[in-house]
Amino acid sequence: MNIFRTLCFSLLFALTACAEADQDISISDAWIRATAPGQQVAAAYMRLQSKQGSTLIKAESNLAGTVEIHSMTMENDVMKMRMLDELPLPAGKTVRLEPGGYHLMLFDLKQTLSVGGTGEFSLHFRNQSGETHNMTVKLPVKAAGRHGH
Repeated sequence: MNIFRTLCFSLLFALTACAEADQDISISDAWIRATAPGQQVAAAYMRLQSKQGSTLIKAESNLAGTVEIHSMTMENDVMKMRMLDELPLPAGKTVRLEPGGYHLMLFDLKQTLSVGGTGEFSLHFRNQSGETHNMTVKLPVKAAGRHGH
């Protein structure tokens, strides 16, 4: 009986920790840029906020072979894009993934992304204690300039 009780408490603790982790991250204004036929890359955007501070460490999507976290910056009048290993989400601050800044880059697209479609993303986070968890989100495909901002 003691083993059963211990297992139940362990399971309850694990479920509570997972629920708290998912409640820590909020995602808003998420969308994927529509593509032209034959285009092999696309970008996804969103606003991420972590109540307690986390780090986005990986992203995957059913739409692409690979998803990378990228940043764009202007250096000497030249727009430079670079891959990031991770994206910190400071506690209580909104991190915007938007055109011309941070974004998720989708490579080796499996299909043309048409306005009105959706894509599923698995976002992997690490909290300040080093624990990892993931969230699955569906993003709508929208035309550039028509994403509600």
